Amino acid sequence: MGVGKTTVGALLAERLGLPHRDTDADIVAAQGREIADIFVDEGEEYFRGLEREAVRAAVAEHTGVLALGGGAVLDASTRELLSAYPVVYLSMDVEEAVRRTGLGQARPLLAVNPRKQWRELMEARRTLYTEVARVVVATDGRTPEEVAQAVLDALELKDA
Repeated sequence: MGVGKTTVGALLAERLGLPHRDTDADIVAAQGREIADIFVDEGEEYFRGLEREAVRAAVAEHTGVLALGGGAVLDASTRELLSAYPVVYLSMDVEEAVRRTGLGQARPLLAVNPRKQWRELMEARRTLYTEVARVVVATDGRTPEEVAQAVLDALELKDA
């Protein structure tokens, strides 16, 4: 959350001359409401189903850079699907997350005691992120442009 997946994804797509797509944006567009509202109205399980289908559709239809929601890797079938692609895990520590987002935005999984919940989410997810990632790029203290370049370097890709 707040690591810059959408921003960095868009920069990568631009540098590579490819289209960019974000599965969270796909869900919002299809549902006509924000993710936080989906969580509140329907619950996390319902949202995760939408997320799983959004990732499946995006992988099948999209040929560019794809940004996934932070919880997409919770689904085993999604992790299996991603194993065929050059997935990048953008990492950051909690202090950086606080600096970037204040952990006060509409983030339904961080509603109470955001720092503690962020740490717990990351501890639970970090293994899954590293399982699917071909490379890990730390974002702490870096601009989105620096992160995008680090991703290109790590994947040994050249700008378009």
